[in-house]
Amino acid sequence: MRLRTAGGSQAVGYDSPVAPIQPSKTVSAIVPVYNSAATLAVLVDRLGASLRPLVSDFEIVLVNDASRDDSWSVIEQLSRCNPRVRGIDLARNQGQHNALLCGFRAARFEIIVTLDDDLQHRPEEIARLLEKLEDGYDVVYGARKAEGHGLLRNVASRITKIALQTAMGAETAETLSPFRAVRASVCRAFASYQGPYVNIDVLLTWGTTRFGAVQVTHAQRETGASNYTVRLLLRHALNMITGFSTLPLKLASLMGFVFTAFGMLVLAFVLIRYVISGGGTPGFPFLASIIAIFSGAQLFALGMIGEYLARMHFRLMDQPAYVVRGTTLPLHEEDAI
Repeated sequence: MRLRTAGGSQAVGYDSPVAPIQPSKTVSAIVPVYNSAATLAVLVDRLGASLRPLVSDFEIVLVNDASRDDSWSVIEQLSRCNPRVRGIDLARNQGQHNALLCGFRAARFEIIVTLDDDLQHRPEEIARLLEKLEDGYDVVYGARKAEGHGLLRNVASRITKIALQTAMGAETAETLSPFRAVRASVCRAFASYQGPYVNIDVLLTWGTTRFGAVQVTHAQRETGASNYTVRLLLRHALNMITGFSTLPLKLASLMGFVFTAFGMLVLAFVLIRYVISGGGTPGFPFLASIIAIFSGAQLFALGMIGEYLARMHFRLMDQPAYVVRGTTLPLHEEDAI
């Protein structure tokens, strides 16, 4: 059965057979890791079993985002037992997208697949992403069939997607997911990107406009809870709007125009009343409310401008997107990250 996504691309349902993929491709599977020591071994086993019949060669890059549990120790052990596993340990918790950027730059193969570390993204569905990629797309998302969280979390996720759609300037934001397949050639568009604010999905739009999606079913989380709370999602949405678009500045300008027009109408009302009745407009509440409205509008506009100035300040500080503490790679490969 074929389903159509919001972005207009064809999505493959579970009851649709996946065409055999010629094992001539090479894949780098990148997994940002945070407090997931309990699931990493199972994830690596399932990734290996899923990729082995699909591609000629693959690697699994586990980027430890300064986990507070034993995730890095598990990654080191896995890399010793499996030569396809490569581990990168970040010195600070930078966030999922910063960790992904580190993984993108460490990837060695022609196709990059990203997925979460909690087994909600089924490695067995990577074949669907690779199949769709063969239709001429550069980026394919594994879009979930339905939001599986509470009301507030779903609302926050929706706001985040609207923010991303604003920043990306594309309907593709409707189908965004951390489960994605990307041609490595797209990454050249943001190879020199620096700064603390990173969003992989926006950066991908710098390199291509060919996005696709397939619908996949996300499994239930086996251990722990999601690290993306409502507050973090809303903050992420704000970062995307102010970090990768000028929409807030345009809104501030529009609001300034609207309130200027409103002020002119108030002035006209006062003058007409003075001419007709020969007196001014009485009442302190009237004046106080007008002053409050205009003061609020000015402070809002100044706040938006200040947000952009702050981001320019951080960019000028040349703060890195991530700092690598250590890796499980040979010395000559560590220097390339």
